[in-house]
Amino acid sequence: MALKLKKQDLVKVISGKAKGSTGRIIAVFETEKRIIVEGVNKAKKHQKPGKGGANDKGGIIEKEMPVHISNVMLVNKGNEPVKVRKTVQNGKRVRVERKSGKSID
Repeated sequence: MALKLKKQDLVKVISGKAKGSTGRIIAVFETEKRIIVEGVNKAKKHQKPGKGGANDKGGIIEKEMPVHISNVMLVNKGNEPVKVRKTVQNGKRVRVERKSGKSID
């Protein structure tokens, strides 16, 4: 089953400890059906010092952890969570809102 969420989509968390918060999708893990949302589900991680790069010092960093796709909903232009379905329009597969039928892409 193909996912209906893409990178850079705006989503709202509908369950869990971060319920009600919104953010952009940073990464999508299709096989695990999980996504990483900007500013949501943060955890502290103990990082070892590395050779060069951004965190060469190491220490305790705060990092976004994955969230299951069933716990989020896509947000439309009116800032409301909507259900999504895929249809074929003009020979292309596009995502549309279930209630209104408006195109998302």
